[in-house]
Amino acid sequence: MRTAFLIFLASSALACSPSPSADPTDNAARLPTGKLLDPAGAVYAIGQMPLAMVRSPNGRRIVVLLNGYREQGIEVIDLDGRIVQTISQEAAFIGLAFSPDGKALYASGGNQDVIYRYAWQGDSAVLRDSLVLAVREKNGNATHYPAGIAVSQDGARVFVAENLADSLAILDAGTGNIVQRLPTGRYPYAVAIGADGVVFVSNWGASNISVFAPGADGRLTPLPPIAAGRHPSAMLMNSARTRLFVASGSTDRISVVDVISRAVIKTLEDSPPSGPREGSTPNALTLSTDGTRLYVAEADANAVAVFDLSASAAGNALAKGNDQLSGRIPAGWYPTSLIVQGEKLFVANGKGAGAGPNPDGPNPSGSRARKGTSENRQYTLGQIAGTLSIIPLVEVSEAGLASFTSRVNRANGWDKAVTPRRYPPFTHVIYVIKENRTYDQVFGDITTGDGDTSLVLFGRKVTPNQHSMAERFGLYDRFFVNAEVSADGHNWSMAAYATDYVQKTAPTNYSGDGRSYDFEGTNRDSIVGDDVAEPARGYLWDLAERAGITFRNFGEFAEKEGEGEDQRYRGTKPYLALHTDSLYPYFDMDIPDQRRADIWLRQFHQWDSLGQMPALQIINLPRDHTGGARAGSSTPEAMVADNDLALGRIIEGLSRSRFWENTVVFVLEDDAQNGPDHVDSHRSGFLVISAWNRPGLQRRFTNTTDALSTIEEILGLEALSQFDHFGRPLREVWTDSADLSPYVAMIPEQSLDEKNPAHSSGAIESRRLDLATADAADMELFNQILWRAVKGPAVPYPGATRMSLLETIRAR
Repeated sequence: MRTAFLIFLASSALACSPSPSADPTDNAARLPTGKLLDPAGAVYAIGQMPLAMVRSPNGRRIVVLLNGYREQGIEVIDLDGRIVQTISQEAAFIGLAFSPDGKALYASGGNQDVIYRYAWQGDSAVLRDSLVLAVREKNGNATHYPAGIAVSQDGARVFVAENLADSLAILDAGTGNIVQRLPTGRYPYAVAIGADGVVFVSNWGASNISVFAPGADGRLTPLPPIAAGRHPSAMLMNSARTRLFVASGSTDRISVVDVISRAVIKTLEDSPPSGPREGSTPNALTLSTDGTRLYVAEADANAVAVFDLSASAAGNALAKGNDQLSGRIPAGWYPTSLIVQGEKLFVANGKGAGAGPNPDGPNPSGSRARKGTSENRQYTLGQIAGTLSIIPLVEVSEAGLASFTSRVNRANGWDKAVTPRRYPPFTHVIYVIKENRTYDQVFGDITTGDGDTSLVLFGRKVTPNQHSMAERFGLYDRFFVNAEVSADGHNWSMAAYATDYVQKTAPTNYSGDGRSYDFEGTNRDSIVGDDVAEPARGYLWDLAERAGITFRNFGEFAEKEGEGEDQRYRGTKPYLALHTDSLYPYFDMDIPDQRRADIWLRQFHQWDSLGQMPALQIINLPRDHTGGARAGSSTPEAMVADNDLALGRIIEGLSRSRFWENTVVFVLEDDAQNGPDHVDSHRSGFLVISAWNRPGLQRRFTNTTDALSTIEEILGLEALSQFDHFGRPLREVWTDSADLSPYVAMIPEQSLDEKNPAHSSGAIESRRLDLATADAADMELFNQILWRAVKGPAVPYPGATRMSLLETIRAR
């Protein structure tokens, strides 16, 4: 029987409804990723971004580890979904384990470089002490960053994956001392222990599992690693400790390892029904009580996959399955942890029920809103709360599983028929990425669209070109970025996907709890060969390389080289670097977008004179991000006007060229974190520009991956993930005849030379902001400064006068 989707407010966690932005052909609301939510069972609100979940020793409680932007710590939940205890931690990350005797609970302390140890008494946790992995410098970040935890069968040793130190730490549970530390692969994630005491560590940033065997003296010795799929993360040992199941999220596979022979004996395929083998994202595992059925949390399919195992794969003679995917159970948004307890399946959903409108924003406080405060519930990462699904296993019979599978297919759009492609004669695509604005901030004053004029910061006087383009080429008032922030935004924009590494570390990175910005081609501030955040199928430029089409990059996924007159820029990926304009600046708010437009136009005029232009171009125009009220720098309005004029000049140059008839331009923001919107915190501006565009309002759901799907179809490229493969390409927005009249760039009424005053309150506050590097500023404070700089002190910053949500803390 189908169970109604209900959210019970079992705690103070904020329950959010999915985005109300639905395709008119659908009666259900969509997530910004384009998926529908239709979870099975009863659903309860819990804390933010649950990434680990364990059952209590007597089975009467579930303990969840929260790893969110707004709150980190543990929650104790009864089997009816009621939160009975919440304990905040300064930091947390993935690791959670009970001691075998059930008297101690160990939880990762993430950026604190400690393991918190709780005494488990009377179905509740009491903080006992902490086990120190490293001494942090004052105001410094963690150097070890504990992740997965396992405890020896006798309880004497605690094994900790040190995610940023690339090591395994072994602690004496009695003294708390570190007795051994061994190197692992890059970004170790989980720890598991076999029946013979052999320790396994999954290496999130590599393609193998580290293995350590105990010697006669009890100390571990490294053994050869086991190849177990690219970027392995979650691991699960069967009850006999003879089989180890290992998830590879970005390749949609689960490796089955024979613990005795230490060899992969089976690979379970966990992909969507067609398209690329990337995008279901298996990232958590649990077994049925009898050990014959494997349940797999599919984070990006919003589902739980079910595998009926063979005797060989299960290490269990009772198993009679064939190791094939038997079906799927619908869950909430981004399921991250699973437990079978009794006759129920418990599913922790990292992003829960979705986001929603955010017209109000955090209350002005003059200081950064941290975990547990009400203000940062308005920020997009603070807005999203987790949920717990409880599904009776009696409903997962053969017939019930078939029904559940149909619901998953429908919710993901996997059951829709392929429709014929129809496009004008385009041979060139220009893809422009801008920074962080919502629809209401820019287009809220266009009366034909669904805008809120009270939220407009950069209206027609500041952005006349974008307004003119929206009116000539089409206004999209139901466009949504897939991403919450730039960490996942640039990955969604370039790869149609954000890996589990990106999704699980971005909230912590943005909350200020340590970790380097590993999301645009660098790891720990360096370019590496195997990027922990990179999808297995790569990025848009990799599709171009595979298809053999010409390509040029201007500023996206780029880093600076040299200083002064020798300063250049290079792409952070090998193929990208070969095709990146070395003179075109990356993210730097001190460089006007006019300079970027000058560099592009100079190159473009050469192409026009030769009659040859790359089939695909990516252009980063970042200055609408703005620099706040920093003394002496351009005002926010001036920076956005600069950005607007640069775009106008690019389009005018194109429209006066031989390429105008066969080129289409897509313009979008990588994310929408820096502004309010009365429809959804993910709604943003979107422009599709060509001589073939149909003007007027285009009120249809579309998002980042739909734009990529359209680009791929036009250029004859493959899909990158299930999101663009099953996307909703823009096939219906074109006319049958081209309007070849040139576009004429408009000079904004807003001066591009306007500077912030030296002694304003905003200038003083802006001294606290790090705007030299992308995504380094306190955007809670930044957005308040921005509002006052544009609106003036007499207009109150949107506050908690309505029960809504905003976004505010880090930028780019």
